[in-house]
Amino acid sequence: VKDPHGLAARAAVPRHDFVPEALHSSAYDDHPLPIGSGQTISQPYIVALMTELLEIGPEDRVLEIGTGSGYQAAILSHLAAEVYSVERRPELAEQARSVLSRRHHHNVQVICGDGTLGLPEHAPYDAIVVTAGGPKIPHVLLEQLAIGGRLLCPVGDRHAQRLIKMVRTEDGYRELPGIDCVFVPLVGEEGWPDAGV
Repeated sequence: VKDPHGLAARAAVPRHDFVPEALHSSAYDDHPLPIGSGQTISQPYIVALMTELLEIGPEDRVLEIGTGSGYQAAILSHLAAEVYSVERRPELAEQARSVLSRRHHHNVQVICGDGTLGLPEHAPYDAIVVTAGGPKIPHVLLEQLAIGGRLLCPVGDRHAQRLIKMVRTEDGYRELPGIDCVFVPLVGEEGWPDAGV
């Protein structure tokens, strides 16, 4: 991870603000932490890597699927013009809205809904990041990418995935090789069913 803009954005967002108070002493350890509702905040390295792979520009509109704590959205807000983040769990969406507002990330909108369907009313997006692992990349998300847009999505089974990067071209989509990773399951109409999660 070398991009100076991404590193500066990460340095501007204190991770301890996005984890439960009891975990503040572990907030900067390089591993995921529980944030409630069976969800986690991703390890700092993965957040930094995904931020860099998205190649965000200052005029970009970004869609995040899986708000969680709001930490990734806060970092993206330092790089992009607009960030839309979809969270399926109302309690996490409300917590994220609260901390993002308190920290003055006013270019982030948190929407409660099924992120596997994207957010077509604000499409197209220059970048889409999915922060949960699904059995496939939801096709509706690919359709919401702008030409030249980048999408990151962990794809695999419920316990291990590969981080896939797709770039939309004039003629279709180009897939770039990714790394092995482990994310919480992507639940929704175009992801895993809710049962067993």
